[in-house]
Amino acid sequence: QVQLVESGGGLVQAGGSLRLSCAASGRAFSNYAMGWFRQAPGREREFVAAISRSLVRVYYSESVKGRFTISRDNAKNTVYLQMNNLKPEDTAVYICAAGAILSLSRRPDDYDYWGQGTQVTVSS
Repeated sequence: QVQLVESGGGLVQAGGSLRLSCAASGRAFSNYAMGWFRQAPGREREFVAAISRSLVRVYYSESVKGRFTISRDNAKNTVYLQMNNLKPEDTAVYICAAGAILSLSRRPDDYDYWGQGTQVTVSS
């Protein structure tokens, strides 16, 4: 079992930045690929970014590529999402996920554990 707790969300103006954190506890964090997803009201859960167990590979959705950066610190059992140049359409609940998968995935079904999420609101 892996427990995930997100933090760092908030209200920011368009063009601003936020850094989200997701702290993991339970089974060995380094055994899991990690992903960030987001969900806006009335919309399906959307893939944002993923990072491999070994930190070597990363994967972004086209909508955030060049603006968001995913990273992880296996010594601290934490994954991060640095979000720059935020836009109003980035407004959503951001949720981290852990998956015992060997390759990166944008599919929610490939992830085994989920956090509760942290709200990000970008004003225009």
